[in-house]
Amino acid sequence: MSSWFIADLHLDGTRPGAIRLLLDLLEQIEGRADALYILGDLFEYWVGDDALATPDAAVFQPVVSGLRQVHDSGVKLYFQHGNRDFLVGERFAEATGCTLLPEQQVIDLYGTPTLLLHGDTLCTDDVEYQQVRKLFRNPQWQQQFLALPLAERIRQAEAMRAQSRMSMQGKTEAILDVNQQTVAETLKQAGVTHMIHGHTHRPAVHDFVLDGEAVQRIVLGDWHEDKGSFLAVDVKSMRLEF
Repeated sequence: MSSWFIADLHLDGTRPGAIRLLLDLLEQIEGRADALYILGDLFEYWVGDDALATPDAAVFQPVVSGLRQVHDSGVKLYFQHGNRDFLVGERFAEATGCTLLPEQQVIDLYGTPTLLLHGDTLCTDDVEYQQVRKLFRNPQWQQQFLALPLAERIRQAEAMRAQSRMSMQGKTEAILDVNQQTVAETLKQAGVTHMIHGHTHRPAVHDFVLDGEAVQRIVLGDWHEDKGSFLAVDVKSMRLEF
């Protein structure tokens, strides 16, 4: 069987097509895969697991149920936080059957040690974003944010999303992409030669040489209303669709 990797679906209620594509993918792999890895930004934003109990979250119930069905079929599910859904917590994990992964995780991918990460930590040229990221990942900030009424959290999340879009418009593609030196340092620190990540929305397979060794960095694609993206890997092959 195979292991599947997805990222950057950015699901919300305004994108039913993307939700349908995900449900189709889940039906496809149910009982027929070793694992599904979600490498961040499954949702456009996530303001806390308590939102699952609200009527507004009804649009995501098919996603939660679909993930649970895949888990119950014997496929292992893993979730890694992105820059949009870093507040996904244990309640979501219990509902779906996902195992929450740390920011960086090395797995044995059919004999190849492979580093998994969302990818935003590789974009170190975007100094402004890295400063904001540091704040959002601070446990004290998260505790204070989650203590706010749900409606206020949603309001702030919408405002931050709008601000992020405006900020990105003023940045070059080079700033928004990964820093190659950071990629090299991250691989060295992890002690591996293979990496899979998302975040940049620039799907590709990058092969290069690092300290005399062949290295591979696979970037997952983002999802649209009419087109999803995934990486499927088995013992003999690798397929990146975008």
